[in-house]
Amino acid sequence: MNKIFLYLIIFLLPFEVFSQSITGDWFGILTSENNKLRIIIHITQSDSGYKASMDSPDQGVKGIPVSTVQYQTSQLTIEMAAIGAKYIGKIMNDTLLKGTFVQGNFSIPLKLSKKEIVLNRPQEPIPPYPYKTIDVTFPNKEAGITLAGTLTLPATKGKHPAAILVSGSGPQNRNEEIMGHKPFLVIADYLTRNGIAVLRFDDRGVGKSEGNFSTATEKDFSTDVEAAYNYLKQYKNIDRDKIGIIGHSAGGWCAFMLAGRNKEIKYVVSLAGMAVQGDSLMLKQAESIYKSNGMPDSIWQTLAPKLRKRYTLLKQNKKPEILRKELYLNITESFFTKDLNNNQLKKQIKTEIQTMTSPWYLHMMKYDPVQDLKKITCAVLALNGEKDIQVDADINLSSIQTTMQNNGNSNVTIKKYPSLNHLFQHCKTGKISEYADIEETISPEVLHDIVQWIKVTIVSHKK
Repeated sequence: MNKIFLYLIIFLLPFEVFSQSITGDWFGILTSENNKLRIIIHITQSDSGYKASMDSPDQGVKGIPVSTVQYQTSQLTIEMAAIGAKYIGKIMNDTLLKGTFVQGNFSIPLKLSKKEIVLNRPQEPIPPYPYKTIDVTFPNKEAGITLAGTLTLPATKGKHPAAILVSGSGPQNRNEEIMGHKPFLVIADYLTRNGIAVLRFDDRGVGKSEGNFSTATEKDFSTDVEAAYNYLKQYKNIDRDKIGIIGHSAGGWCAFMLAGRNKEIKYVVSLAGMAVQGDSLMLKQAESIYKSNGMPDSIWQTLAPKLRKRYTLLKQNKKPEILRKELYLNITESFFTKDLNNNQLKKQIKTEIQTMTSPWYLHMMKYDPVQDLKKITCAVLALNGEKDIQVDADINLSSIQTTMQNNGNSNVTIKKYPSLNHLFQHCKTGKISEYADIEETISPEVLHDIVQWIKVTIVSHKK
């Protein structure tokens, strides 16, 4: 009897190993010398086998497709052809994977667990809120789409001043989630607690909003903001004469476009708003990012002319196939022929060219916000962080102030904050890699300044 029992144990052991479940959500942190990125891999099982997708929350990317999932003898292999990466891990138990994340020439150890990684974000509000929160939808009739968002209303009676929040570049949800932060949730909460209603909404094609993000330009997005404005004008608890736009980064372009053509807009708050032409902005951004990562000035001086040539190409109205060929030559002129046979490099170059020839990017290269700034007659508050390496504070603040004042608009306030980055966090270097590690979502001083400026300049202003 004991001998039979032993045989049964030996026979059943392999089935216990193979019965370990790999389905569900797996959480981990990719750690390199200069960066930490949270990774979430979602695995499901159907009759046809396993399927998966990957999120990179700190980069604001969700739903990266997984091309193949292989699970055999306690080893899991996941390949993501779209980004030229794969993960090879060993199943330690139902809740732990140990393995390696490989992308190109980089191999990084990566543990995955079914325990969600919760970041400390002390500024994020916790319900119940001392104000009304309403899910809303509104049409953009020009685009033929419906947009979805959240309206927060102060608890006090009467009509309230209002702000519409406009996100930066890339597909963003109503909270402008980036690097584990929700800046628009924090801004909306602070403003509404201080008597200002706030409408924030999902970009077209994101969340619950209709439309196609990939085919839209900043001009298209400005019509979405105008649709939000038209919706708020009709809302019974909103003072239609005190509605303004708060735009972050590329969202500043939307605010400038709309305020330039719609004289009913009462105010604009530019949070690191882009105020120079796209090619100039990108060249300065590239210089700041490269140098923040240790690139010597001598090397930058060699690279800069190639980037200028690239941006000049992007500003020309050429047929797509011709533009793609010329961009390829520009990108690859410094590579050895043998390197260009590398499949991973080929994929990276192809992806870069696809990005640069997208409708948004091509429009961005040619768009000069100065032409809209000249038309703005409403009050403007422009804020930037001194350590912002994405939107240079000095160049962009100077453009806003000089352009508008030369056009006769003296109701312009600018402010540059020491030690703040592109997200208006207190930081050490301003590097993008710092964003996720910083617990602060946005400087309390910036929140305070926005509210006080709106109250003094807009709310207290006599009609």
